[in-house]
Amino acid sequence: MSALSALRPAGPARAALRRRPRAVALAWAVLALLAVAALWPGLLAHQAPDAVSPLEALEGPSGRHLLGTDQLGQDLYSRIVHGARSSLAIGLGATGLALVAGTLLGVLAAAGGRVLDEAIMRVTDILLAFPGLLLALLVVAMLGPGTGNAVLAIGCSLTPGFTRLARGQALVIRDSGYVQAATVLGRRRGWIYLRHLLPNAVPPLLVFATVGVGSAIIAGSSLSFLGLGPKPPTPEWGAMLAQSRDLLDLAWEPAVLPGVAVTVTVLTINVVGRDLRRRFEGRNPGARD
Repeated sequence: MSALSALRPAGPARAALRRRPRAVALAWAVLALLAVAALWPGLLAHQAPDAVSPLEALEGPSGRHLLGTDQLGQDLYSRIVHGARSSLAIGLGATGLALVAGTLLGVLAAAGGRVLDEAIMRVTDILLAFPGLLLALLVVAMLGPGTGNAVLAIGCSLTPGFTRLARGQALVIRDSGYVQAATVLGRRRGWIYLRHLLPNAVPPLLVFATVGVGSAIIAGSSLSFLGLGPKPPTPEWGAMLAQSRDLLDLAWEPAVLPGVAVTVTVLTINVVGRDLRRRFEGRNPGARD
């Protein structure tokens, strides 16, 4: 056996390496398709998602209705495609809110002194003690149901995790050589935070946010399943599951396919997020002039 062949992965490992790029490429392709469904659903589904036809209720897949119809005769394929907008809007909106709030709080805790750091982190620890969905339910219970309130509730439940991660990144950057050099050179603290601390702390948080979108989508679907998300007739995957859960004996498609859509979306986002994290690993924050 040559030295070169000894360095090559074994059969199963080599097969796994070949499958990984294919899986990642497939995930990126599915993510692009989801983006089209969210932004331009009419390109993929030509029927109106809220068109009711009682005479066609609970029909199976056919040439007219690709995935069948629900209990109101609405086209199931069209509602799933249009439902991507609501589900992704909740996931992205909540994650974006948590990212902004968590970054600001984490950097403020790392740079604001011991008292402020202790205050922010103790509140963060208390919030982390609550399950995320329970915390979201508490916020929705106070604000009421609706898409905007669901985004705010899920964003509040995700903020503590982003806060802790942002604080850790900010502490590492604060003690780095180039930040210490800027301090010795007499740079103002605010300039150092804006020029070095915040820009270098954000990239790891963006990778973490990519993975967190999947959790936000699941939480949004859970709230919609409980009737606390978008109001009917807005198509949303969790609400579709709730409306069809008692119809499994009559037709399984309305109660199963929206759940499949949630599962595929979350898996796709997680694969893409892990791919981004793998590419980012090993990169240390660099100094900025």
